Amino acid sequence: MNIRLNVSDEHYEELEQKLKAAGFVIDDEAEFVLTEQGRFAGHLSVKTKEGKKLKLAIEEIVFIESLGHDVLVHGADGECYYAYDRLYQLCAVLDNTKFLRVSNCAIIAKAHVKKIKPSISMKFVLVMSDGALVDVTRSYYNSFRSFFHI
Repeated sequence: MNIRLNVSDEHYEELEQKLKAAGFVIDDEAEFVLTEQGRFAGHLSVKTKEGKKLKLAIEEIVFIESLGHDVLVHGADGECYYAYDRLYQLCAVLDNTKFLRVSNCAIIAKAHVKKIKPSISMKFVLVMSDGALVDVTRSYYNSFRSFFHI
């Protein structure tokens, strides 16, 4: 059985050895994920447009968006990466004091919000640190306001 590990670096090697000894295959594209309880590892496994696998530091995430079947992670370096997880899975494991879901297709990093512009019909438009515009939809209006204390 293939399994993906989302655990801290300090536990990764130990778990990897134990799982391999038990017959598991560690694979970044596996359907099943083992996540460390109570916290998310300091990185997110992603792949580049060319298919190269890498680990993106959580602090480097500007926002995450879902476009069709693809989940795109926008990095502070201006690059766009593909996530292995669905948006709802990422929302469940990312720190809810640093990340917020603002629509059915977007999660933003609080630290990378540079400007909040009110819009019509109980909406906001966010200007992110990379210059991207992200909409806060009406369904998420109240949770957004309480998250930012506005």
